[in-house]
Amino acid sequence: MELTLALAIGVLAGSGVYLVLRPRTFQVIIGLSLISYAVNLFILSMGRLRTDAAPILSGSDANPADYADPVPQALVLTAIVIGFAMTALFLVVMLAARGFTGNDHVDGRN
Repeated sequence: MELTLALAIGVLAGSGVYLVLRPRTFQVIIGLSLISYAVNLFILSMGRLRTDAAPILSGSDANPADYADPVPQALVLTAIVIGFAMTALFLVVMLAARGFTGNDHVDGRN
């Protein structure tokens, strides 16, 4: 499971970096989204890959190693919402820039 998650994070990050280096704005936006997904998976994996574990401690004598860490889950949920808003803003700015310049290249060239 850890190898699969590590490969998924690597593929998402690599694809995102490739798309960020492309000359068109839409490809840059998709690349930034892929990088943010890779970072979200990385943060989520920092809370340990544990299945069938409760996220909250139930007693004072409980062993913390038997429970999942809720902080990375909360951070990723917040990052997803912020990433969605950022992507929407970038798309609006991209459409406005394309309307003003007539093309969608990052450097403004045809």
